[in-house]
Amino acid sequence: MAPDDEEPDAPTADDDDAGAPRAQRRYVTPEGYRRLQEELDQLWRVERPRVTREVSEAAALGDRSENAEYLYGKKRLREIDRRLRFLSKRLDELVVVEASADRGGRVYFGARVELEEAGGGARLAVQLVGPDEFDVAAGRISVNSPLGRALIGKEEGDEFVFRRPKGTVRYTIVAVRYAG
Repeated sequence: MAPDDEEPDAPTADDDDAGAPRAQRRYVTPEGYRRLQEELDQLWRVERPRVTREVSEAAALGDRSENAEYLYGKKRLREIDRRLRFLSKRLDELVVVEASADRGGRVYFGARVELEEAGGGARLAVQLVGPDEFDVAAGRISVNSPLGRALIGKEEGDEFVFRRPKGTVRYTIVAVRYAG
């Protein structure tokens, strides 16, 4: 991609301090950020207090060494706390990228892309999202995935060959849309 074709929201090498090691930036859509924030809130406000209460009740029953509810509850609390630490740190690192509708039919981060296999084959609809929010079943693929990398910078009408584990396929980009 030529420098003039660069996505306006995309960081450049000038964004980093000279000589400093470039940290991996983690991008996320506004919807993905909201989902992660909701998960953090759900764990902190609902799940953790409920499990803490259950552990306290189980501890009151006596011998903790053979108390399955107590042992399982403590394990679940550790899992919740681990996820809370991860989400808190990750949310601080994420860069929310607002997709603008005026991208001239080019595929960038946040794009919803409709693909068609060559010869009028099957259609595939995907949205390019960050690695923290991908969900293949929902059609959200990571921008870092092989297909995500193959799509970046392409335009409506472009054809490309994509190599996948079960063989190569030729796709045509039918539509590129951005939410908003």
